[in-house]
Amino acid sequence: MKRMKNVAAILVLAALLVAVLAGCGKKEADGSGKLVVWSFTDEIGNMTNNYYKASHPDVTVEYSMTPTDQFPNKLDPVLTSGQGAPDVFGLEAAFVRKYVESGLLLDLTDIYEANKDKLLEYPVEVGTYDGKVYAMSWQAAPGAMFYRRSLAKKYLGTDDPAEVQKYFINMEKFMESAALLKEKSGGKCVVLATSGDLFMPIMGARKDPWVVDGKLVIDPAAEEYMRTAKTLRDNGYEGRVTQWSEGWFAGMKGVLKDESGADVEVFSYMLPTWGLHYVLKTNAPETSGDWGMIAGPAPYRWGGTWLGAYKGTKNPEIAREFIRYLATDDAFLEAWAKDTGDLVCNMVVVDKIKGEYSEPFLGGQNHYAEFAEMAKSVDGKLTQGTDQAVEGLFNEAVTAYVNGEKSLDKALEDFRAQAAAQLGLE
Repeated sequence: MKRMKNVAAILVLAALLVAVLAGCGKKEADGSGKLVVWSFTDEIGNMTNNYYKASHPDVTVEYSMTPTDQFPNKLDPVLTSGQGAPDVFGLEAAFVRKYVESGLLLDLTDIYEANKDKLLEYPVEVGTYDGKVYAMSWQAAPGAMFYRRSLAKKYLGTDDPAEVQKYFINMEKFMESAALLKEKSGGKCVVLATSGDLFMPIMGARKDPWVVDGKLVIDPAAEEYMRTAKTLRDNGYEGRVTQWSEGWFAGMKGVLKDESGADVEVFSYMLPTWGLHYVLKTNAPETSGDWGMIAGPAPYRWGGTWLGAYKGTKNPEIAREFIRYLATDDAFLEAWAKDTGDLVCNMVVVDKIKGEYSEPFLGGQNHYAEFAEMAKSVDGKLTQGTDQAVEGLFNEAVTAYVNGEKSLDKALEDFRAQAAAQLGLE
């Protein structure tokens, strides 16, 4: 009799355990639970607090933000060890591929497959490795050429974007127009404040990435950039300043001076989507209305944020839903785009709202529709995890050549030697 009671008790406990386990499974399937999210930008925090939580009330999000320069050092050890790792994290353009190629991220390919017909191609290419998608983005950051309308009228006879683009449709025309601006202005007007502004456009025109089969590849476009930068410097077609310097910002305001104190007119700047709102508008508000925007000589991208999930997360379904919502959801992305002006990757949303924009800073031009078109030509397959290290060495070579410290051949020879010694690239 006692044995029967013990058996009955065991059966009751087993039934309770099954119920608990079923409940746990149901809890995950319903999307309830806790999610730990790390980022280097407050954008993801705003998305979480102001949009995601309202539509996912059963999920508790523990959000943490760390400055960009400290973020990889915080993320790397916890992903490697698996101890204290977040479920989901933001990945900046400069280091996204390091993690995509790491083998530490959750496979998101099925989320992409379910939404691929409406997603812009290049952000997915950046997040793809060995045929699988490991990171997805809600935004696109194609680059454009922003020019001063008053200078275009004075020296080119028109400020109409369609007509101005004809002067800069490729690098050959770009250089011809740089010479024309100098000639017509008597040497006062330069096409760019710095040749460094051409780095992203020309690198975006490459056919091959920096590394192929473990070997360094110097695409002809890279050599073209070096020659172009040297020509701009030697012929006085650029303002002889560096990006993000005081002189670079002064050119936006029309107050740049040369070494002798004479006025320098800067015709244009190469900037991405965020450059309009956070660089030009912020630093040169007095020039509002005197800018136009064109595609320029080559399609390129600059910046952006991706979302990845730790492959060992204990909440894979909640993590995947978080990424799906932020990177693909129609209703969310339409609200986000309208509230922030962000160019989103969901082209169904973009096509729906792109006709609504008129930017006063650009003389009423519809920047959103223009950027949407530019983004379609960007090649995300060129991006690799070693880019930041390789390009740091390459730019040292460019600087030495442009400043006359080395010949082109010597600068490239030293670049190859440094890439081999420091990065193990033949």
